[in-house]
Amino acid sequence: MRDRILKIAHQHGYVANSTARNLRAGRTQTLSVVIPLAHERGQDLTDPFFAYMLSHLADEITQRGYGMHLKKVLPPMQGWMQRMVAERRSDGIIVIGQSTEHDTLEQAARTQMPFVVWGGHFGQQNYCVVGTDNVQAARLATEHLLKIGRRRIVFVGDPSIPEIKLRCDGYQQALAQGPAGTAAATIVKAHMTPEAAYESVLAHIRKGKRFDAIFAATDIIAISAMRAVSASGLKIPDDIAVVGFDGIDMGAHVHPTLTTVAQDLNRGARLLVDLLLKRIAGEAVESVAMAGELVVRESCGAVRTANL
Repeated sequence: MRDRILKIAHQHGYVANSTARNLRAGRTQTLSVVIPLAHERGQDLTDPFFAYMLSHLADEITQRGYGMHLKKVLPPMQGWMQRMVAERRSDGIIVIGQSTEHDTLEQAARTQMPFVVWGGHFGQQNYCVVGTDNVQAARLATEHLLKIGRRRIVFVGDPSIPEIKLRCDGYQQALAQGPAGTAAATIVKAHMTPEAAYESVLAHIRKGKRFDAIFAATDIIAISAMRAVSASGLKIPDDIAVVGFDGIDMGAHVHPTLTTVAQDLNRGARLLVDLLLKRIAGEAVESVAMAGELVVRESCGAVRTANL
């Protein structure tokens, strides 16, 4: 009888309504991926970091038999996470970046909605986070610049964003333990968009400030900084060494090639999905901090020095 029914259904083009079936089971078989941009309305999802992370997440979510619901949240931000929880459009939520929404995420942690966050790790947070150990990775990058003889290193980024603040903290820690002659920390506040970052670095150079290296909070900021340095008639790395953060593929194809701290986004996406599915199943989960990897290329001058 089953075979007869399936044959008739096939002949008439009948397809089971998965939405109705999931509704009856109390599940949507969908995971939401949310990108809050309270800090930077103009940051586009074509930003290489977002593009790579979303690509990895789509693969991981699909392989587990789920659909993906993507949402970009822009100011005004009031109540955005509460609405996500109330709508129940998915079985769980992956939040990419804390933006300036740490308190909102803390409040959401008191609800029953399972979610995990890609972002920075803070000592007392109550929500589950997967991300790079930003302090350790930033120290690694800054110590590398100190090791190759740079002493006036500026940090370019926006420390009001939690992940960026942690990178700035690591930079400052490395400078505080630097060798004699290391200049005090200098922070050039820059937005996450390429043109805004370019203008910030260009303005700093035009003020006549002396520095010999840039540690940028992201690779996009680093590449924009390199444009500003070149536009000012300075040479990379002879006059100014540059190190970025993220490890996007573009860094290997700019000139000079970009030294960077690479984040393992493939593993990060896998962990985000794994931990969220455990949360959905009612299991307890712990945050995960991954080590960053220093990828040395031409923009810091170390590659050329090593080949002499």
